[in-house]
Amino acid sequence: MKSLTKYLRFRVPTRMGFVNITTDVEAAVAESGVREGLCLVNAMHITASVFINDDEPGLHEDYARWLEELAPFDPSPERYHHNRTGEDNGDAHHKRQVMGREVVVAITDGRLDFGPWERIFYGEFDGRREKRVLVKVLGE
Repeated sequence: MKSLTKYLRFRVPTRMGFVNITTDVEAAVAESGVREGLCLVNAMHITASVFINDDEPGLHEDYARWLEELAPFDPSPERYHHNRTGEDNGDAHHKRQVMGREVVVAITDGRLDFGPWERIFYGEFDGRREKRVLVKVLGE
């Protein structure tokens, strides 16, 4: 069995943002030489997410607005007890929980086996510092 491990690094300049990482993941799959297998893409930070959806700016704007309604940014320790630790990112942990930690995509004939509009995204909910995403490719 073949395997490849890659780390993508991001520094999103805003508190919340979405980055299309599909091309980076496709490049890792091609580099791996795997023709049939699986690709795991995992946000390695508890205030970030990896998810699959459409690359449509209106959808991303909807996500940002919806997530802010679900878990509004509030640095005070009254709303989020987590902020009593000296952090101000209690909301980011909740946003990550909703959007998910990772995705697994099948590899067929050496390519990610997607539906017609599916793309892989990195979601950042506590930006402005460097974070990593793990890409792990396994197969034959």
